[in-house]
Amino acid sequence: MATAIIIGVGPDQGLGAQLCKRFAAEGLNILVAGRTKPALDAVVADIVAAGGRATAVVADATVEADIVALFDKAGADLELAIYNAGNNTPGKIIDMETGYFEQSWRVVCFGGFLFGREAVRRLVPKGFGSLLFTGASASLRGRSGYGAFNSSKAGLRTLAQAMAKEYAADGIHVGHVVVDGPIGGEKIMKRFPDAAGREERLISIAGIVDGFVFLHKQPRRAWSFELDVRTSQESW
Repeated sequence: MATAIIIGVGPDQGLGAQLCKRFAAEGLNILVAGRTKPALDAVVADIVAAGGRATAVVADATVEADIVALFDKAGADLELAIYNAGNNTPGKIIDMETGYFEQSWRVVCFGGFLFGREAVRRLVPKGFGSLLFTGASASLRGRSGYGAFNSSKAGLRTLAQAMAKEYAADGIHVGHVVVDGPIGGEKIMKRFPDAAGREERLISIAGIVDGFVFLHKQPRRAWSFELDVRTSQESW
């Protein structure tokens, strides 16, 4: 059965979980990956209850052995891989510890490299498949107070673009989705409870997921590398 690996899955009202549910509804078997087993199990239970197929896989995006094992589990059935793992690491460079900066890079960019490498190693022999990365406003521009996050997201975007050019002739569609603004999900609602009254400024998770589905389904003669998603209220 055609299989998708989606890593960076957290709460139900988060992008990772909603990507899993949507692609399960599209008929794919989903390997639901992340670091928090209860969250993964909850997503799997919902998918199975809706008639889909899914398996929870605890994996750290920065640990090579975890990522290799994750892709080994999908095997030759792999058709779609989505790297949604990330962090938000604010802080001024003058005050920043080296370990803090490095960890931001490891989760966002190095993890993307490990994930992307294992994806193409399995997709290239098949001659088709999609590898998609979640980006952010930081992918495109630096912002004061977010040097670690900006640099790691920009690095991920450049890596994804290089892979798109490197493996297109092999039939692998590599794409990057820039989420340009805050997502209207559980994380922001918990952190900023008053955001519930300003939904027009929060990006719809369903709308972002639509973008991923669009990229995955594009025909070979009309591929896009990048899609950016924002609300009508976002200045850019």
